[in-house]
Amino acid sequence: MNADSRKVVLIGTGMVGMSFAYALVNQGGICNELVLIDVNKVRAQGEAMDLNHGLAFAKSNMKIYAGEYKDCKDADIVVIAAGVAQKEGETRLDLLQRNVEVFRSIVGPVVRSGFDGIFLVATNPVDIMTRVTYELSRFGSSRVIGTGTSLDTARLRYLLGDYFTVDPKNIHAYVIGEHGDSEFVPLSQVMLATKPVSSILADERNEYCVDDMKQIEDQVRTAAYKIIEAKRATYYGIGMAITRIVKAILGDENSVLTVSAKLCGEYGARDIFIGVPSIIGRNGVKEILELTLTEEEKQKFSASGAVLREYYEGLTL
Repeated sequence: MNADSRKVVLIGTGMVGMSFAYALVNQGGICNELVLIDVNKVRAQGEAMDLNHGLAFAKSNMKIYAGEYKDCKDADIVVIAAGVAQKEGETRLDLLQRNVEVFRSIVGPVVRSGFDGIFLVATNPVDIMTRVTYELSRFGSSRVIGTGTSLDTARLRYLLGDYFTVDPKNIHAYVIGEHGDSEFVPLSQVMLATKPVSSILADERNEYCVDDMKQIEDQVRTAAYKIIEAKRATYYGIGMAITRIVKAILGDENSVLTVSAKLCGEYGARDIFIGVPSIIGRNGVKEILELTLTEEEKQKFSASGAVLREYYEGLTL
C-alpha cells in the first residue's frame, strides 16, 4: 500500500453500501477518494451526484464518482456490499450459491485490474462470502477481511452499557463466532473497565444476575431479525461498522475489532473465516487475539465453526 493513498472503492450501491458511503463522507478525513461501482451504472452515477452535492456540508473534501473495475487498480480498499436477496422458498445454500456467482463476477475483474490492497466484505452470510473472496482472489489471508461480528459486538456493548448504566466505551466485551444464529458472548471475557463482570454478577449486594446476561446475549443475536421485521432491512449500523474498519486500516490504528478473519490454528481451528477479535492496521489483519475461553465457550466456538464449514463445503466454486 501507498502510505499516502486513501482511495476506497465500494462495489454495490444498495442500502448497506450507501449507508457506509454516507457515514464515510460525514465522518470526514478517512479517505480522499471514493469510487462507486454497481451493475446498475445509472444508479451508481446518481448516488455519486447525491453525495457530491452534500460535500459543502462535510468535514473534509473528497473526490466521489461512479467508476469501473479498472479504477480498483490503485485503490487501498475494495469494499464489497453487493449480493442477491433470498427468494421465497429458496434455501440458504441456494442463496449462497447464487451469491458465489455474483462474487465471481466481481472478484475476478478487481484482481485483473491490478488491485493490490485489502478486500473488505460486508455481504451476508459474511463469514462464508469472505472465504469465497479469499479463494477467488488468492490474496493473502491478512488482506481479506469480513465485517464479522463487529456490529454484534457494538450492539452488545450498547446493551451492557445500558444495563450497568456505564458508557459503552468502558465496556470491554466481544461477540465471537459466526455472524448468525451460532454466535455467542464469552461471558468470561466481559469487563467493566478492568473489573470482570463475572465478579459483579457474583456479588450478592447488587441486583445484577447471569440470567440478565443471557437475555442481553439473546437480544444481540436476534436484533437483526427484529429490525428487519420493523423496517425490512438493516443498514445504518453495518454501514458505520464498515466505516470503523476502513478507518482502522487507513489510519494504521492497530485497533482491536471483531472481524471475520482466517484461522490458522487459533482456537484449535483452521481454514475458516469467523468473527474473532483481531488487530487491524494498514496491512489488514496484523494478529488474531486468541481469547482464553472456558471449556463451555470453546465448545460453542467449535460448534459455530462447524456450521460455517458445513455450508462452505456445500458450495461449488
